[in-house]
Amino acid sequence: MMRTRPLKVALLGCGVVGSEVARIMTTHADDLAARIGAPVELAGVAVRRPSKVREGIAPELVTTDATALVKRGDLDVVVEVIGGIEPARTLITTAFEHGASVVSANKALLAQDGAALHAAADEHGRDLYYEAAVAGAIPLIRPLRESLAGDKINRVMGIVNGTTNFILDKMDSTGAGYQEALDEATALGYAEADPTADVEGFDAAAKAAILAGIAFHTRVRLDDVYREGMTEVTAADFASAKEMGCTIKLLAICERAADGGSVTARVHPAMIPLSHPLASVRGAYNAVFVESDAAGQLMFYGPGAGGAPTASAVLGDLVAVCRNKLNGATGPGESAYAALPVSPMGDVVTRYHISLDVADKPGVLAQVATVFAEHGVSIDTVRQQGKDGEASLVVVTHRASDASLTGTVEALRSLDTVRGVASIMRVEGE
Repeated sequence: MMRTRPLKVALLGCGVVGSEVARIMTTHADDLAARIGAPVELAGVAVRRPSKVREGIAPELVTTDATALVKRGDLDVVVEVIGGIEPARTLITTAFEHGASVVSANKALLAQDGAALHAAADEHGRDLYYEAAVAGAIPLIRPLRESLAGDKINRVMGIVNGTTNFILDKMDSTGAGYQEALDEATALGYAEADPTADVEGFDAAAKAAILAGIAFHTRVRLDDVYREGMTEVTAADFASAKEMGCTIKLLAICERAADGGSVTARVHPAMIPLSHPLASVRGAYNAVFVESDAAGQLMFYGPGAGGAPTASAVLGDLVAVCRNKLNGATGPGESAYAALPVSPMGDVVTRYHISLDVADKPGVLAQVATVFAEHGVSIDTVRQQGKDGEASLVVVTHRASDASLTGTVEALRSLDTVRGVASIMRVEGE
């Protein structure tokens, strides 16, 4: 039997995502009520510019006083889509204190202060859901913390930023340079006017922190995630990747150590074999590859950003939180019981592709090979091309630690025959 008294929902932010949330709440009101067991009512919308016309939202619902809105005391759910650290953090904790559960899409805040927010939700007996914070419309958070709760996850690797994937895909498919591909992404609306958060990996690093925390039942903060942007990737790197049967993606990688005693989380460009499922992810799409003991290999794929896709994830959380409210229960909170240490990047073991500019004369290869051997880095393949006294030497290693590779490169730079290190790129997915 459906309850007739509506559940009251406040919306913090009414931009691209927030306006879609409000639209779906209105146009799908009957379906949402049937799925929840009670109608949902948009009780207020906090915005910065109240004069802007917002189609489908009654003007009397709009306010610039977000604090007063979340303090009303009659709200059941607060949906936060304003982003950033403050005032979002204070508004969320205030909502908990005044009786409301929270649905958020705020990856930066959750990566930085997720533990404190979960603690505040638990203290007040409220829900904190955030499916929309990672990979847009792709159902990922709930499968990791609910569907796979009985399994042991060993690795989560994925493309979690659509802007960077569009740029790299364009460079791969057309031979365009980085700036040319970025300009096209900006013109098409895939990149912000200031793309730093995307192209330098900050956005993906926040998502990696959230994914690692859930997957490994360990608190992983943004500061724990190694981050390397993709602005230095060149057309020459793609040419080298193609010679190896690879492409290049900006990957978020969260791994459990082989002995199970620690975890790592990192974001960086990497060569990935064309045979790997992530290699075929094109345009602005996202995909996340999960490896676990029992389920094996799983891949989640779909649009990772945009108003309607992200709103879909928000509404899914809203339905779940409202159902919990009606049942007098709360959903899963933070699971950090494992408390595994987060290892530094130097401990990470992977393969490497190193391109060197060297003198074209006898003995160079032997010198370079000796340096690799002295640092305990095993060489898989070497390719050398030379002309007019100059040459390029491409070395692909077997698996080695980041620390040992760093030492190797420092030693290589000291050789008189090595003119420079053109590029270093990790090789993943093998």
